[in-house]
Amino acid sequence: MKTITITNQFTIYSKTAELPIEIQNLMQKAIQIRSQAYAPYSKFKVGAAILLENGEIILGTNQENAAYPSGLCAERVAIFQAGTLYPNTLIKTVFITAASDLNPTKTPIPPCGACRQSIAEYELKQDRPIEIYFTGESGDIYKSDSIKNLLPLLFNKNLL
Repeated sequence: MKTITITNQFTIYSKTAELPIEIQNLMQKAIQIRSQAYAPYSKFKVGAAILLENGEIILGTNQENAAYPSGLCAERVAIFQAGTLYPNTLIKTVFITAASDLNPTKTPIPPCGACRQSIAEYELKQDRPIEIYFTGESGDIYKSDSIKNLLPLLFNKNLL
């Protein structure tokens, strides 16, 4: 029998001012778009902003549906839009922010498993890490240098 240890490493920012200016701008875009989320059932609104290598910023919000599995998360809305509009442009950074109408979100809200897998597909495709920042309405901002940090045993095409 073997045992492996998997560790995760994050950079934690306690203040927005600690972030690079480019990331502060991305954060503001994610916060602004978050208010446009369609979340009438969960009351949990998520905004995502993606910075592409060409400087374009792609936005996404979660889109719910009365048939719950039919909805889509903000991260996937944004990353699929980036892949559609700019299929050959590298993704540099994803910024995710979440807020609830029911309870304050004071801890960083990471992407769900399905979003992690979707981000992984693009990171593997471009063969370059994608920085991922995530936060709640308030509190710390976490940064992961790669999706592999959030999804260390990721499923990929080599396993097919």
